[in-house]
Amino acid sequence: MIDWKLLQDEAILASKFAYAPYSSFPVGAAGLVSDGRIVSGCNVENASYGLTLCAECSMVSNLIMSGGGRLVAALCVDGKGELLSPCGRCRQLLFEHGGDELQLLTPSGAQPMSVMLPWGFGPDDLDQKK
Repeated sequence: MIDWKLLQDEAILASKFAYAPYSSFPVGAAGLVSDGRIVSGCNVENASYGLTLCAECSMVSNLIMSGGGRLVAALCVDGKGELLSPCGRCRQLLFEHGGDELQLLTPSGAQPMSVMLPWGFGPDDLDQKK
């Protein structure tokens, strides 16, 4: 059972730590790990824009730094706590650490990663090429 309210609260808290001086658009992300842990992250902007880190990047870094594992559920929020859909780059990043089964809570409800990133490319595709 996924406690979406708890994850959303964690993402809202994470958004409070965002470094967003250029866009003034703080974002927070939170994810449930297969072992029951919750990881979170915030966006970190950069003056060169292209080097900005999305909240999902920060969350995945938190996942790896805290012991790894597989993401089973995740969501993103803006500074007001409203749900956001991950950008394309972040969908790929989430696919790497959660696969097709990862559930994303979007403004349209929970969606499996297989819907959010159909025909996703991941580690299994590299194994097939060996």
